[in-house]
Amino acid sequence: MAATAQRLVPPFTKATAHEKVKVAQALWNTRDPQKVVQAYTPNSVWRNRSHFFVGHTSIRQFLQQKWAREKSYMLRKELFTFQDDKIAVQFWYEYQDSMDAMKWKRCYGIEHWTFDAEGKMENRMMSGNDVLIGQDGNGEGRWFQGLNADEVDGVVIPAGHS
Repeated sequence: MAATAQRLVPPFTKATAHEKVKVAQALWNTRDPQKVVQAYTPNSVWRNRSHFFVGHTSIRQFLQQKWAREKSYMLRKELFTFQDDKIAVQFWYEYQDSMDAMKWKRCYGIEHWTFDAEGKMENRMMSGNDVLIGQDGNGEGRWFQGLNADEVDGVVIPAGHS
């Protein structure tokens, strides 16, 4: 990303909020819990679907379990809205579920984030829903098929998100 981390601090502008979202997208697409956790405050509070936890250790453990299950993970995030130290995003990601016969799934969701003065996320609330991709999860119709993480922004997300 073009901006330095020092510029991506609250209060956000439209440009810095958008860039913060794309930095997060790139970071999550590494699927490296150790790298991802560095974007959060040591006592960051998370809700991820029905899971609630606090702090780097819990976040790292959650991400390790997440990516052990979600194979071939590819994520796209888009800025939904922002104000001061808050950003809301919509996101889509595709993965093969290792606990469900490697069926392809897509998660649709919304996150809202709150940042500290240094630009670290101190609060992350996520709601998401999974759907099978293709007949019985065969992956037919995947949006990100064959793409690298830096190519997902070029995908046109269909109206109705089918």
